[in-house]
Amino acid sequence: MPDISEHIVIVGAGAAGLMAARELVRAGRRVTILEARERCGGRIHPLPESEFGYPADAGAEFIHGEAPVTRALLREAGLSLQEIDGTQWNFDGTGLSREDRHDPHEAQLQAVLGALKDDLTVTDFLGRYFAAPKYERLRYSIERMVEGYDAADPARASILALREEWMDGGGHHSQARIVGGYGALIEFLAAECRGHGAAIRFGSVVSAIEEAGNAVVVRCINGEAHACDRVIVTVPLPLLREMALPVAARVKAAAADDIGFGSVIKILLRFARPWWRERRPDIADMTFLLSDQTIPVWWTRYPDSHPVLTGWLGGPRTAKLSHLNSQGLIDAGLDSLATIFDLPRTEVARELVVAAATNWAHDTFARGAYSWATPRTREAQTVLARAEGNVLLSGEALYRGRDMGTVEAALASGLATAEMMLRG
Repeated sequence: MPDISEHIVIVGAGAAGLMAARELVRAGRRVTILEARERCGGRIHPLPESEFGYPADAGAEFIHGEAPVTRALLREAGLSLQEIDGTQWNFDGTGLSREDRHDPHEAQLQAVLGALKDDLTVTDFLGRYFAAPKYERLRYSIERMVEGYDAADPARASILALREEWMDGGGHHSQARIVGGYGALIEFLAAECRGHGAAIRFGSVVSAIEEAGNAVVVRCINGEAHACDRVIVTVPLPLLREMALPVAARVKAAAADDIGFGSVIKILLRFARPWWRERRPDIADMTFLLSDQTIPVWWTRYPDSHPVLTGWLGGPRTAKLSHLNSQGLIDAGLDSLATIFDLPRTEVARELVVAAATNWAHDTFARGAYSWATPRTREAQTVLARAEGNVLLSGEALYRGRDMGTVEAALASGLATAEMMLRG
């Protein structure tokens, strides 16, 4: 039976790190969490309620599907959910119309996916089975979903990993928001960790993890050194490459190259009034708006009445805007909205009260948004999740369920890693 006095260091105070820490401290372990930022949450990033009129999310915002770990945690925290229900619209370059989610080839797509045995990239799959001109709309719809929803590159993304998502209504399974935002959930987890004795140290950028006999030393760039018995590393995949690791952990971490990691640009615009509803009363219940503009996806706060529009660009196309700073991204968002609603840009900009824009690829401690699967990812996850040695890896990238890349994935992975550590 493990010594309950063992000291475990967790690198990263995001969802996975906090979830693992809570499980370990409740089992009597001594836990220190080292967080590079001056806040908890990682890619969950709440914005001031005073600015947007509600606790807005600059990072993760939605709960996708069943999300059992997330929903159980919300019940513990006494937090409630608001299910998203409304209409989806499309701008085709000339006007707005309700999005028709039905494709005449949907049944054929489902049949081909259901019979598929060998994995392919999405691009290869479409080229092999749906290359004919009559499938152009289907190809476009799939590629847009892979890039936008999954923040993935169709030329590398696994068709089998996406199949379950697509077979379940084409990727449109239920979505919800936490009343109070994801920040409220992070606050609950952090308070739980501290309440059971965990220490959370901000501004601790880990540069190296070294093995010293049966012990481990975690070194930070500020000169701190933390001796412990075992370590759980929960940082985003790109940061693993920048951290000096013991040989066994370094070999495991190399498998991360076979897991995709996507970029996302997210723009929040708060206006003085909901001018889009006033201009088009028929879109009063609009939730999502899709287009081919520079910022192609927008959503409202419906059914809330907050006059906020959130813009989203995911996947490889974010590279085209990598040269823009926050204000440049906000300007691109205003340009896109002006075109979609056929308004002078000055008129849209005049209504703007406050704005925030994040290119997550530029975030020093994230280098992107979330993970997605390639045909080699399941094998890589098996390697990364092994309980060998004193350094374990955890996070949304290691989750083997359908909604890889979500907060649910991070929470579930953190919980599983902690349970594995307690068993051994």
